Amino acid sequence: MQPLTTVEDPLGETPPSNNIARRAAIDLALGLLPLLAVAAGVATVVGLGPGYVLYALTLYALECAVVLRSVPDDLPAPGIGLANRLTLGRSTLVVPLAALALYPATLGQRDYWWIIAVGAAALLLDGADGWLARRHATCTNFGGHFDMELDAFMVLALSVLVWTSSKVGPWVLLIGATRYLFVAAGGIWPSLRGELYPSLRRRAICVAQGVVLLICLGPAVPATLASTLSAGALLLLLYSFAVDIRQLTRTPPS
Repeated sequence: MQPLTTVEDPLGETPPSNNIARRAAIDLALGLLPLLAVAAGVATVVGLGPGYVLYALTLYALECAVVLRSVPDDLPAPGIGLANRLTLGRSTLVVPLAALALYPATLGQRDYWWIIAVGAAALLLDGADGWLARRHATCTNFGGHFDMELDAFMVLALSVLVWTSSKVGPWVLLIGATRYLFVAAGGIWPSLRGELYPSLRRRAICVAQGVVLLICLGPAVPATLASTLSAGALLLLLYSFAVDIRQLTRTPPS
């Protein structure tokens, strides 16, 4: 599910009616169950207190607020739909990882293996939601944006975790921040708010960022190798954005 990139609305839709918002709220509420299960599991393995679970719940609440604001009235299924439910389920893996970025001093080697396992599961599920949407003919602009924004947030969380692991300098945060800097730039240059159509290059490089960052978190990976891999991933990402910017600035905004 590839999106069209816009600045005005993170998920690219107009505010929903009360009816669709109520139905979507049910799916979001059910998402609390796997979220709490994953967060509780991480807290147990890493040895964190209830404050960690509260941080994860806060991040999930923010996600729910964005989804409820953005879900359209014409989704072709009850609630947010099967494919978007899978994306929501994937977020219950990503959100606990993001909350871990607030606890860098407590993470040991075993904890990083746990982070890699959860992150790898989230990456493996990426693409399954798009496959479901295509199989059931329920592809939507909302679903594409939901998928993309979750991918971007996961890369941001992983880049923070790599930085706090002390293997790579703070420049690694650019891997996670580039997408958000691009969106912010669209507020200044209207041409960057144009449509970006589905791209295999964009999708492959996005997945590569997640894979590289997870590898860098491996306890057996030395700092020199982690820095080299991260630098290569960043260069690929900047190349991809340069291609998109060139395309957008040569095409008048619709």
